[in-house]
Amino acid sequence: MEIRYSNNKLFEEYVERLEKVSALNSAAALLQWDEETYMPLAGAAGRARQLATLHQLSHEQFTSEEFGSLLSSLAKESLTPFEEKNVSLTQYDFERETKLSSAFVHRLSRKISEAYHAWTAARKENNFRVFAPHLKAVVELKREEAEMRGYISHPYNAMLDAYERDLSVSALDDLFSKLKTNLEQLISKTKHYHWPQAEILSGTFNKDDQWRWGMFLLSRLGFDFTCGRQDISIHPFSTQIGPGDTRITTRIDERDLMNMTFSTIHECGHALYEQGLLENVSALPAGTYTSLSIHESQSRLWENCVGRNFMFWVHFFPELQKHFPSFAQTDVLSFSKAINKIQPSLIRTEADEITYHYHVMVRYEIEKMLFEKSISVDDIPGVWEELYKAYLGVDVPDDNNGCLQDVHWSHGSFGYFPTYSLGSLYAAQFWEAAKRSVNNLETKLGNGSTTELLHWLRENIHRHGRLYSTEALCIRVTGEPLNPSYFNTYYLHKLQKMFEKQQFKLLRRPSVEMWRLLILP
Repeated sequence: MEIRYSNNKLFEEYVERLEKVSALNSAAALLQWDEETYMPLAGAAGRARQLATLHQLSHEQFTSEEFGSLLSSLAKESLTPFEEKNVSLTQYDFERETKLSSAFVHRLSRKISEAYHAWTAARKENNFRVFAPHLKAVVELKREEAEMRGYISHPYNAMLDAYERDLSVSALDDLFSKLKTNLEQLISKTKHYHWPQAEILSGTFNKDDQWRWGMFLLSRLGFDFTCGRQDISIHPFSTQIGPGDTRITTRIDERDLMNMTFSTIHECGHALYEQGLLENVSALPAGTYTSLSIHESQSRLWENCVGRNFMFWVHFFPELQKHFPSFAQTDVLSFSKAINKIQPSLIRTEADEITYHYHVMVRYEIEKMLFEKSISVDDIPGVWEELYKAYLGVDVPDDNNGCLQDVHWSHGSFGYFPTYSLGSLYAAQFWEAAKRSVNNLETKLGNGSTTELLHWLRENIHRHGRLYSTEALCIRVTGEPLNPSYFNTYYLHKLQKMFEKQQFKLLRRPSVEMWRLLILP
């Protein structure tokens, strides 16, 4: 959509008001980034008050009667299509946010800050019970929020809507049911493969060497350090402080180089999206991301379609060997197989691309049950163990390797987890579209070049911001709505690259037939 303005005075006032709200949100984002990176522990209580105040002020500015009147007046004005779309999206946000009182926003923000610090304390003690009272309070507030916002059929739908507009429990139940069957068949078809032993990736990797390696990867993937930075946190995350200021974090385990490597590439994908948004409209919907599913599609595309691609490592494995000489006797093919090995595991962020979805399903099931009140917070560890045994066949040894591993619940981010699976499916579909558009894309990866891929993503996804819905954007980019069979094509092509003796019949354009083919006995 072309950016054109009508020089309408009311629209100019609308932009000015959104810029004030954006400034408050940027200040809150900076404080929250500091809270999870450098803030002294003793600052926790004060930071909770600061964030709650900023979130309340932002909410009051955005939901004021004056702003509501301005939006109503703008709806009657003669505006350009670009202006109309932004106003329409803001009107939707306004109606959604006015359902919450400013006092509730303050209370929720403060409790989330307290819950985050309780989660970090629980992680130190490896004890869910330290976190449980705070999580109970957050869950109660989020249930209250669901009632305020309203929902159809299931209270959890109100949570899903915050991350993917109009996403529902019924749609996800159907998707995950089909996906689970498909994954089981894919796993069955790969059981006879000779995967390298896990030891190929083991060793001791100095923290400083890992940091330098991560910074090297970021620079080569296109992360712009003039408008971004990387730091360390307990759980990796990406945040947009404001125009020209995108920050990511990673974590380092000296016994696991791949942990840092892939979390860095994942967060880089988020950051590249944010750095590709249009800065001159940053306060408008046009300058923000489409949805969390699309955001996760970008991180998962870089992490998996690029970062776990054999051709990528044809170029970067020699660089890895320079940083870590212990890999000197390892060949790139064995390494590529090792980082793609299908193997049930305990930690979501370290899972292979196939079993990863089971981790998401576990969290989805637990969140649904919490909102329909069929389980309580105290039940989570036991339910977690049961579902991990059922979905992945693994025994959960402790809370840190179980229900304390993710930061999301301490943030009140219920409804977020399904976007990881959706993002992975969108990523595969975008990847196939990129390969059709960028000549010899994988060959270019083998030469260490990701520039054309990034340019393609910028032109086709990033620069559009929120002007298109998730589905409309997917159709615009790929020619059709979300089609899970693209994930099959992408994954089987990857296996074909690594196991050349195995010949799969790959279709040029995935279809329902391929989806059915893979789930047949």
